[in-house]
Amino acid sequence: MPVYLWVAETKKGRKLKGELDAANEKIALSQLKKRNFTIKKLKLKPKDLFENVAFLQPKVTNKDLVIFTRQFSTMIDAGLPLVQGLTILAEQMENPTFKAILKEITKNVEGGSTLAEAMKKHPKVFDSLFVNLVAAGEVGGILDNILRRLADYIEKSEKLKSQIKGAMTYPIVVVAIAVIVIAVILIFVIPVFEEMFESFGSALPVPTQLVVDMSQFLKGNIHWVILALVALVFAFKKYRASESGRKVTDTVALKLPVFGDLLKKVAVARFTRTLGTMISSGVPILDALDIVARTSGNVVLEEIIYEVRGSIAEGQTIAEPLSENDVFPGMVVQMISVGEATGALDTMLEKIADFYDDEVDAAVDALTSMLEPLLMLFLGGSIGGLVIAMYLPIFQMASAMG
Repeated sequence: MPVYLWVAETKKGRKLKGELDAANEKIALSQLKKRNFTIKKLKLKPKDLFENVAFLQPKVTNKDLVIFTRQFSTMIDAGLPLVQGLTILAEQMENPTFKAILKEITKNVEGGSTLAEAMKKHPKVFDSLFVNLVAAGEVGGILDNILRRLADYIEKSEKLKSQIKGAMTYPIVVVAIAVIVIAVILIFVIPVFEEMFESFGSALPVPTQLVVDMSQFLKGNIHWVILALVALVFAFKKYRASESGRKVTDTVALKLPVFGDLLKKVAVARFTRTLGTMISSGVPILDALDIVARTSGNVVLEEIIYEVRGSIAEGQTIAEPLSENDVFPGMVVQMISVGEATGALDTMLEKIADFYDDEVDAAVDALTSMLEPLLMLFLGGSIGGLVIAMYLPIFQMASAMG
């Protein structure tokens, strides 16, 4: 169906613009007049040459999803019907990928599907957590509240994810820059010194000879070194994609010094935040745990959550199986136990999540503070060591001449 771009004015003089699907221009004008708009401009939207090339289309970001969820919640709270709200949001959406998805969801809802069923057809944008919460909101008649909670949850989850990325990215970038600088020195700078040393006619000091040998090896085998690194990264990704590889890497990650403790805190924050949001939204506990396990992002944690699910199915509590592993601290287990006993588990989980969000903040700051001097030491030691090794023969020659 053709898409028309329009510019209109409301009775109060406010200018609006958007897009509209219509069979022809006459129908488009008719639809806009029904909204009591004064049409200023209406034209056919030019076709995008790359609209059918999937990898060239922008992805739907969490920011897009949060804005959509908050706006949709406000519209439903104001009493707008689902279809009308979806239509308005689709017209205003700037991301073409998300716009197309919202239009498809609107058509499905118009055709008789529930909102959750329509969203379920787009798992890359609306995951199982989002879909199940929307379904619970539709059944309970509290869809506006559910969408508001979802927006809060996505924002906090995104903040947590960005903190971890920041903590991991900083040392990786610094080390990568150091490796590139060292490689440039070995390939381009050291050979200049090597030619000069040959004119001395005497044996080089051991550190200098070692650096010269490294330079010769790297110059003659740089393509093999790069190929080996690429193969190593590919092999790791392949291994990580396997079931056994994921379990081994996730287990090792949780046991790493410093980083392991940070990842455990992130796991606890994510588990409690997700489970608390689902329980407070009316999702049955067993269904909630199944979704939490599948969205945990860590095989070790996934197995623990499924153990919890099995324990509850047998009539036990959540706290019992959680106390049998070293991922969840005793304080967390005790607070969950109190929440179960008092019937306020969702509130207690939210409090734990808030507490561990702050713990992650503190852990990231501490990690950054600790890594900075270590990285400076690494940079100074590696590059400074190369410089000293190359000047040793000059110092020796000056000493001999003296």
